[in-house]
Order: sequence, then structure tokens, then C-alpha cells
Amino acid sequence: MTESFAQSTVGPALRHAARGVDVPEDPWPGFARRERRHQRTRLARTAAAAAVGVALVGVQTNVVPLPGWAPGIAVAATPTALLDAPARGALAGDQAWLDALRARISTDPPVRLDAPLGAWKIGDRDRIRLIYGSDQPGHRVALVAVPLRFGLLTRQALVWYVGPAGAGAQQMRYGGHSEGDDPVMTLMRAYPDRAGFAVAVGPAESTVTISGEPRYTSRGTVEYQDIARADGAGVGFAVLPREPLPHEPVVRVSRGDRVFFQGGLGGGPYAGLDPTGPEMDALLTGARQPALGTPLDEANLRNFVHTALQDSHLPAVGTTVRVRWSGRDHGQAAALLTLQPAGGGVIAYAMHGDDRTGWWTDLRLLLPAEGVDKRPIGWRVRTEDGARPPTGQVRVIAPPDAARVTVTVGGAPPATVTLDGSNAGTTRVSPDEPATLTAYSRNGGVLGTTPLPPVETASDAGGLPGDSPATRVTP
Repeated sequence: MTESFAQSTVGPALRHAARGVDVPEDPWPGFARRERRHQRTRLARTAAAAAVGVALVGVQTNVVPLPGWAPGIAVAATPTALLDAPARGALAGDQAWLDALRARISTDPPVRLDAPLGAWKIGDRDRIRLIYGSDQPGHRVALVAVPLRFGLLTRQALVWYVGPAGAGAQQMRYGGHSEGDDPVMTLMRAYPDRAGFAVAVGPAESTVTISGEPRYTSRGTVEYQDIARADGAGVGFAVLPREPLPHEPVVRVSRGDRVFFQGGLGGGPYAGLDPTGPEMDALLTGARQPALGTPLDEANLRNFVHTALQDSHLPAVGTTVRVRWSGRDHGQAAALLTLQPAGGGVIAYAMHGDDRTGWWTDLRLLLPAEGVDKRPIGWRVRTEDGARPPTGQVRVIAPPDAARVTVTVGGAPPATVTLDGSNAGTTRVSPDEPATLTAYSRNGGVLGTTPLPPVETASDAGGLPGDSPATRVTP
């Protein structure tokens, strides 16, 4: 009775309540469906990434061609000083010739530039542009900006082309190139049997000189015979003689006081001085006069004089060489010698070294001819490592008649330099401080004064003695 009552009364209520309870389904089937969907998505993304990766590798290795106009990543500085200037030279207006040259360059690259994964290729041919082009006696010369691409990487190259006068595009031959941000491009071709040329292209507002033989004036300045003629703004072109040149021409490109480039041009042949020839033998005879200090041996004397003649661009004939002092520096043979062309200024050279470790030039200083024998001369001693920074030590050579020498640094009182038996001494001057050397006679009178020159920088070293304030005493 009781059980029947419960079943009839409570059962329906319990069943009704149970239907209102939300019992979750088995979670596994849902998880499996979602995982299959995620796997399909991952496979699709992986396939797409792999396709893109293959395409990028193909582009970067130049297997898959990329249009030249497509944007890339520049990996080198752009030569803006030349690219921003208008095309110069008579060929700038010859559109048909320029189009033919573009076509030739785009199908026949001027030079293979190796890269770790392949080679640079010509980019958009429409971006190949003329920087300079002209006909000169016997020659056609062109400087062209060529866009290069290595996959997604880009750069600009400045490329020289040379051919005979009036040459068509197919006759032009590769003559050299640069890939950096060079504000000046130079080219020289010299031949023993026919006329050659030298050309320099700088910023449009610059002045270009190409020197022949220099002239060291008795005032202590250097003058150049400018053999360049202008061929458009910022362009200098010089016709070179048939015979071998005595020295390489020196190019200077400047705007006001700013020097963009100064240095000699390679490309010989040159009629160089034979260091063992009769001209050198005759020159050394006069140089061997008694000098203060330890005498130089024959090999070092010959090498020092030969190096000084080459550096100053002076001939052996007509030049007077004197050894003012010789001794030891850094444990090697050292000397202070002077060179003087007939009627010209005097160039002092301090050198040291030997045939085992090489030779070093410690001083190049152009002096006025008047009173040069009474001047003290000093130079800043450098280390032997790397860029050879100055040590703060100064080597001083007194003139023969000097009783003493002082050094004046800034506004400090003059300090006496202790001299040895060879009239040489050392003192200390901070590398960034100017100083003056003064020589006195036995009766106390001033014989001569000479400023202590600063250490030459890399830009100073490209010119001749007297080109920069660091290599002359005349303002």
C-alpha cells in the first residue's frame, strides 16, 4: 500500500524534475571535431608559409625573377652627391645613344658583383641614368648610375665605360665602378704610345683641378700647373701626353674651403726614378756630407731619399738633398733630411725604419727657403701600432749653430729642450696642443722659430707637402 502510493504519487514528480536538469553531453566528440578543424587550418597556413618561403628564397637567389620596378631593401649608401646633379657632358642630350647604352647594360651587366648566395643583377633598366658622358680627343667616356638587385636587396653602382671617340653603345667597355656614397669619381688612362686622359666628376657646384708637375715656391707654398679643362660644372678632363708620366697627376675637387677629394691617380705607366740608377747616385753624393748623429748606411739613405722624391714629385736632377740629422728611433735607423728644387722652397722629411719592418714617414713639412738652416725642426713621435696615434713625445732637431732650443706650449713660459751631442732632444707636448720651437745662438739671439706641426690626418696624407696646414708653416 505504501510502495504503490509512492510510485503513483512521487514518481511522476521526480520524473518531471529530472527532465529539468541539464545533463552535459559526452565532451570527446566535440573536442575531436574542433581538433580536426584546427589541423586543417594549421596545414593551410603551413602550406602558405612554405609557398611564401620558397618564393622569397627564389627571389633572393634570383631563381624567381622579380620585376626591376618592385621595391627592395637598400643595403648600401646612395651616391646622392652625383645622382642629385643633372647629367653633364655633351652626351647628356644624345637620347638615342643613351637608350642604346641602357639596353646594352641591361642585357650585358657591366661587372659581376659576387654575393654569398649568388650575384647582383641589373634592376629596372629605366632607372639606368647618365651622370657624365663626353667625347674627348681619341676617347668617349661615360659615367653611369646602374641600379643593382640581389633578390629583395638593392644598391646603386657608379660604372665607368670607355670607348674610342664617337663609339656606339656596343663599343663601350667597362672601365671600373664604385658602390659607395662617393662624392667624386675619377678615371685615368695613360699609354706609352698614344695620348691618354684623366677625368674627375664631382658635385655640380665643385671646382676640379688636375695637376701636372708641382712647383714649390721659395715662399714655402706649393703651386700646381692645372692641366684640367672644365667639361661641365664639377667636371675636369685632362689630355695626357704620349710619353710615360714622371709622376701620377694629382686631382683636387673642392667647394670653397671644403675638399671633397684630393689624391693621386693610378693608371701609369710612369717614368719612375731608378733608386739604383746614375741620377740617384749623383744625388746621394751631395747628401752624404757630414751630418749630425749616427751616419746612415747606404741602403737606408738610398731608400729614404727615394721615398721623399716620390712623395714630393721632385726629380733627382736639379734637386738638392741634405741629411740634417741621423740616429735611431724605435730601435731603427732614423733621419731628418731636406729636399730643395732649384730656386724653390725646402721640404723636410723625418723617417725611420729598415728593410725588415718597413719604413715610416714621421714628418712632411714645406718651409720657406730663407733662413731654413737656422730653424729648429720637430715632429710628434707616434706609436708603431695600427693608425700610429701620437704619444705626446716630440723629437727636436736643433740647427747646427744653436746653443739651445726652447718649446713654448700655449701661454706657458718657454721650456728648455735638453739636447744631446747630435743637437737632438725630446720634449713632451700634448697631441692636441699647438707649440712653437725657438733656437738661440750662443750670444742669446734668436736664430729661428718653427711651429710644431700637428699630426697629419688621412685626408692630409693624400696630397703633396704644403697642400694642408699640417704640412706647411706658411699660412
